[in-house]
Amino acid sequence: MWVMLQPGDAALVPSPSYPIHRYSPLLAGADVREMPFTTDGDFIGALRDGWEYSWPKPRVVVLSFPHNPTTACVDLDFMTEVVEFARERDVLLVHDFAYADLGFDGYQPPSILEVPGADEVAVELYSMTKSYSMAGWRVAFMVGHAPTIAALAKLKSYLDYGTFQPIQIAATVALNEAPEHPREVCAIYEARRNALCSGLERIGWSVEPPRGSMFVWAPIPEPYLGMGSVEFASHLVREADVAVSPGVGFGPGGEGYVRFALIENEQRITQAVRTLRGCLDWLS
Repeated sequence: MWVMLQPGDAALVPSPSYPIHRYSPLLAGADVREMPFTTDGDFIGALRDGWEYSWPKPRVVVLSFPHNPTTACVDLDFMTEVVEFARERDVLLVHDFAYADLGFDGYQPPSILEVPGADEVAVELYSMTKSYSMAGWRVAFMVGHAPTIAALAKLKSYLDYGTFQPIQIAATVALNEAPEHPREVCAIYEARRNALCSGLERIGWSVEPPRGSMFVWAPIPEPYLGMGSVEFASHLVREADVAVSPGVGFGPGGEGYVRFALIENEQRITQAVRTLRGCLDWLS
């Protein structure tokens, strides 16, 4: 964001959203304007309203699909509309494509760069964190709008010297010699999603199975809604030894939800569902 924004500028960011999407414009000294995103919402409408009713007019729009935390997914028609929107308003789009390879039930997440001419108004980031199970190594790359990428390269030349070389080599080998590995990873996450969502359904907690990402975005059950997401998440830790992320941690639009991360194997997920059944007695 340092190469795209400065004090006095504004960025348009979904709410809820991954925290760094909201805070990175602030670190650049810019303001943040939030647009409400839900799993079944009108994303284009929220985008247009967010821009029309903001002042100053946002120069940057941050997007990420499949979306974290709501798991919302879009199609190529949506990406085409977003690119047209950016062209009409001279806006730069930043698409965080962290879950590019995590689409379930035959769904393939679209790249914004599949839209002709998108590289004139958009940049897209791809991370090896999820697709190649390289969390913590922070190996990623950005493609798209050439002036923005050139500015980032110049900025980074002043700030860092690159990732530890053995990690760079490992990433290069993985990309060159294991191109099918993301499919294996995706199948694992899909099996975990199935185990969690079917298990929650059995105990009376109805959750929409996501079509992508490595999360499940679950509405707080009605009997517990008054607790709020922080206290409800604390309740699950105390009573069931199950850790979830409170929705409000992703912005005001996340209140009323908790986020499950599909980071445990199916056996552990089944065990978690059993303990949840014991502490959510009002659901049965």
